[in-house]
Amino acid sequence: MESNQLIGGIPTVILVFGLTEFSKRIGLKGAWLMIISRVLGVVFGIAWHIVSVGLPVTVADWITTVVLGLAIGLTASGVYDFLNNKFPSS
Repeated sequence: MESNQLIGGIPTVILVFGLTEFSKRIGLKGAWLMIISRVLGVVFGIAWHIVSVGLPVTVADWITTVVLGLAIGLTASGVYDFLNNKFPSS
């Protein structure tokens, strides 16, 4: 994995976090916020990986792409949950 893949995923996590917060403000609550953050993370993570590396050709390439998307989704939802627990809204 190249270093630009690690650095490039950070803005994706921030994007997912922001969109999840937006979803919260339009009325989503509870488990739906967790689901939306993970789904957005996976979608944006996979899309970002395809744009930066190219369309996966082999099964190994697809596995790498999906794992990266899952990692970004889980990271984004974990950061969201951590901050939400640490600084609950009033």
